[in-house]
Amino acid sequence: MKTRIVPIGNSRGIRIPKPLLEQAGLSGEVEITAEGGALVVRPARAARAGWADAFAEMARRGDDALLDGPTPSSFDRDEWEWR
Repeated sequence: MKTRIVPIGNSRGIRIPKPLLEQAGLSGEVEITAEGGALVVRPARAARAGWADAFAEMARRGDDALLDGPTPSSFDRDEWEWR
C-alpha cells in the first residue's frame, strides 16, 4: 500500500488507512521509532508498565536491599527522644 508524506505545520505526516490500523491493533497513543531505515509504530506502553514484576523479581533474588544503611546524625544520637 502506498501513501504520501504530507506537511502538517512544521512537521510531516502520513495517513494510515483505518483497516490497516485495525489489522495492526493500533489505536490511541503510539510510539514511533526509526529502525534499520524504517519507521516502526507500536502501541504506547503505560508509564511504569512492568515495574511491579521487576520489583517482585528483585525481591525474589534478594536484590532489593538498601545499599546504604541509615546514618544517624548528631541530632539523632544526642538530642532525639522517643516519647
